[in-house]
Amino acid sequence: MKNKILVTGGAGFIGSHLCERLSKNSNNEVYSLDNYFTGSKDNHVKDVTYIKGSTADIDKLVNFAPDMLYHLGEYSRVEQSFDDIEKVWKFNKDGIFAVLEFVRKYGCKILYSGSSTKFGDGGLGRNASPYAWTKASNTELVQNYGDWFNVPYAITYFYNVYGNREIQTGKYATLIALFKEKMKNNEPLTVVSPGSQKRNFTHIDDIIDALVLVGENAYGDEFGIGSSESFSIKEIAEMYEGKIEMLPERKGNRMTADVMISKTEALGWKSTRTVEKYIKECKRNNWK
Repeated sequence: MKNKILVTGGAGFIGSHLCERLSKNSNNEVYSLDNYFTGSKDNHVKDVTYIKGSTADIDKLVNFAPDMLYHLGEYSRVEQSFDDIEKVWKFNKDGIFAVLEFVRKYGCKILYSGSSTKFGDGGLGRNASPYAWTKASNTELVQNYGDWFNVPYAITYFYNVYGNREIQTGKYATLIALFKEKMKNNEPLTVVSPGSQKRNFTHIDDIIDALVLVGENAYGDEFGIGSSESFSIKEIAEMYEGKIEMLPERKGNRMTADVMISKTEALGWKSTRTVEKYIKECKRNNWK
């Protein structure tokens, strides 16, 4: 009997890599539920069944009992969340309630992808944006469902993920891919002031290694998944060796994030890829 695994956000950047890894195990039957807000059919991988729709409607759309649910399918941008607050509420608050009721009904484990913004600026980051607040409060709700209804759970926290399939253009592009695209087009690298804000950029393969490890072996909170190396945004821009253009400061832009990876490392995981090496490889490939 195969393990039925459901990944919300399975057509997105991180979710598609998770689906790909899980589907390589012949004991797994992998399903994705995605609303395709930032996900794409270009990210579909073989041996995965794709269901289109909102996590808020999970009980109507998914008609089987999974053995495991990875809940990655939420709104995941900081600065943009001020303009997208209705989407943030629908995807993150309506979504988490429906998903938790779903796993409660079927008795399966949930791995919830929290946000490291919760730990930013000494804990002040949790309320710095609509996105940060929904993610921080969702982790508490997941824990409460564990206490109230014995829902088995694990909560992970990603730190600035980069790699293949990252969104490169438009409103929801993320930094490493955005800079790569700008270098390809001979455009200046735009750095939000002051530029000294620190981030722990973590390669997608390291993220997936940890996600599967935690999903299969761990329970509880504070499984951080991040590189121990931190760089300022300006330092990252300088690695590309292009022209830098400073932008005004923006709301919700945290200065630091405490990296909490000890519980994940105790499982045998370690971040092994570096952002410097990745940028050099991109440069050698002419930013393709």
